[in-house]
Amino acid sequence: MTAAPRTRSRRDTPPPRTGGSEAEVLRGFLDYLRDSVRAKVEGAPEPAVRTAGVPSGTNLLGLLNHLALVERATFLGERVGDWQATFHAAPEDGVADVVARYRDAVAEANAVLDGCTDLGAPLPRPRPDSRAPSARWALTHLIEETGRHAGHADILRELIDGSTGR
Repeated sequence: MTAAPRTRSRRDTPPPRTGGSEAEVLRGFLDYLRDSVRAKVEGAPEPAVRTAGVPSGTNLLGLLNHLALVERATFLGERVGDWQATFHAAPEDGVADVVARYRDAVAEANAVLDGCTDLGAPLPRPRPDSRAPSARWALTHLIEETGRHAGHADILRELIDGSTGR
């Protein structure tokens, strides 16, 4: 994929000013990253949104599809059989479908987090035999995972239509 001419630039959104507690800081930064990556996918044109921008096959729509499943696996305890497959949205899924699925996953994850009063306690799991991470570990992992893929999304979106900024 060759670089598209720069057509749109958004002003960068600064990091969030959160409350002072550890939970408020972690959740504030995670929500900031979630919003950033979602915004990169919203409005991206077909078929470029699902076209690989790099030799590994990574594409913008697949990144958001993957992140929706990471949210569900981490916070809700859902199992994923093939993580590589999560990097590709189904052919029938458009941008609005994947964005809605991501929003739903985030809302469900936030509902779980709303019930967590101790970041050191394990997250609740639908199956008692399933090992659960602490809320602190889960938040930190999702900040890392979402931040990593938000950077990928920045580059892929700029390659698609020149759009930059958070």
